[in-house]
Amino acid sequence: MSAPVPAPLPAVEVVRPEEVGLSADRLRRIDEHLERRYLASGKIAGALTLVSRKDRVAYLSPVGRMDIERDKPMREDTIFRIYSMTKPITSVALMMLYEEGHFQLDDPVHKSIPEWRDLRVYRQGNHPAWLTDPCERPMSIRDLFTHMSGLTYGFMHRTNVDRAYRRLGVGREGSKDLRAMIETLAELPLEFSPGTRWNYSVSTDVLGHLVEVFSGMPYDEYLRTRIFEPLGMVDTGFTVPPDKIDRFAANYSRRRDKSLRLEDDPETSPYTRPTTFFSGGGGLVSTAADYLRFCRMLLGGGELDGARILGRKTIELMTLNHLPGGGDLTEIAFGNFAETTYEGVGFGLGFSVQVDLAKAQTVGSPGEYAWGGAASTAFWIDPREELIVVFLTQFMPSGTFNFRGQLKSIIYPAITD
Repeated sequence: MSAPVPAPLPAVEVVRPEEVGLSADRLRRIDEHLERRYLASGKIAGALTLVSRKDRVAYLSPVGRMDIERDKPMREDTIFRIYSMTKPITSVALMMLYEEGHFQLDDPVHKSIPEWRDLRVYRQGNHPAWLTDPCERPMSIRDLFTHMSGLTYGFMHRTNVDRAYRRLGVGREGSKDLRAMIETLAELPLEFSPGTRWNYSVSTDVLGHLVEVFSGMPYDEYLRTRIFEPLGMVDTGFTVPPDKIDRFAANYSRRRDKSLRLEDDPETSPYTRPTTFFSGGGGLVSTAADYLRFCRMLLGGGELDGARILGRKTIELMTLNHLPGGGDLTEIAFGNFAETTYEGVGFGLGFSVQVDLAKAQTVGSPGEYAWGGAASTAFWIDPREELIVVFLTQFMPSGTFNFRGQLKSIIYPAITD
């Protein structure tokens, strides 16, 4: 008996930009810019840009190819590795449990992860021979949300601590599951005392584990039943099923001669195989349509099409700048890597937050919140302008090209009211 043919996905309805106060002529500059600067020179294979204003999509344009090797054009329903754009979803997942009374933001993490009661801070040494100091205070759950936990990423290549992360395989490639990662991290020192600095890290993977602790459910099941299904996010998950591989984009990096190198073939990708490590910090694949639904829920005060995910006041709390003294990342960052620039940018509970446009030297609105992913994907939400932008491509590493900044300089001048 043959497998059933999946039903076609409903197309995203696109209105005339002028209906929502945008200029069609100016929005066309997006594709002109991408074609001229990136596709013609082979810097990226392809991209998909979505612009929504006043709860209606005014621009949805695929350009280039999703798979060079198979000469497949980019599609509106292409599936992308969104990597760290998983983080806002994980932050929402845990704040749903906050709303159920499971924890307070200032709760010490060791209250829920007992093995972390005696975490210490690196002074010198190398794994496994460390010299450490006690933490100035216990790590709080808020420290995890804001990346002020003292944790790090193995790919930083900056300290002996992140070297130990690489050696022990902390993360998707080296951990059986989130619980195993937690046990490994219990044996490693922190980069700094919690609450004193900001450092991009596996903190959001720890939030995913806390979702499991508080809900009693595997993390992937929690996301599927509590967020993806209620919001109608039909293509978002930790793996790509066989009947969807045809829509899964290839992922690229760059050779020394600047030509594109295939980083992850969609037909043999780890994302096509089952996994037990559900990375809350970077494990999801998704589509523009799905991520738009997530963003619409946030911009809509926590509700979309009758599905209530979060309360409005919770989202207001999450999108405040939680950095000490209301400062920006330049004042507190431990390293120099993130999915955002540092000047004029603060950080909330799972998002970067725009706090000073002049300092950031960018057009936009105070209070817009955003994040991006390792394959150069990006999104932002501007509540003041009722604006959502989702940009998806597959090129590593992020930060090579400032797509968010360039898109902002094109999209904001298209606003006509």
